[in-house]
Amino acid sequence: MKKLNVILVYNKEENKILMCKREKEPYKGKFNLVGGKVEKNEDELHAAYRELYEETGISGDDIVLTHIMNFQYIMQDMELEVYVGKLNKDLKLIEELNKLYWIDKNENFFDLEKYAGEGNIGHMLQQVEIYKNKIF
Repeated sequence: MKKLNVILVYNKEENKILMCKREKEPYKGKFNLVGGKVEKNEDELHAAYRELYEETGISGDDIVLTHIMNFQYIMQDMELEVYVGKLNKDLKLIEELNKLYWIDKNENFFDLEKYAGEGNIGHMLQQVEIYKNKIF
């Protein structure tokens, strides 16, 4: 089964979410979370930190990631791991491929015209809100 990850990155004030605007399919032109592929035999948490650093320049010194859920897509033979963290300081982001944006956490992340993931991003953010005292 192929494994991917996405990372919900909050700014240090916890009022904005880091997102990228997709340059290619799937979801070309829509906002999405940063993340990527877990390599074969790679530790999943290591993969999340690696992808986060590659796509944004955010390192393990800047954020602590917590694994909060997985989505399993049986028909696609794929599992999506979801991580969340809050930056411990302001920093300059380094874009890899997709342009990065800070989006207000009160946006409607269920808006399928604007956001990737068929509403899953909205669901993920709701779960973070429920458990934020345990996560942050």
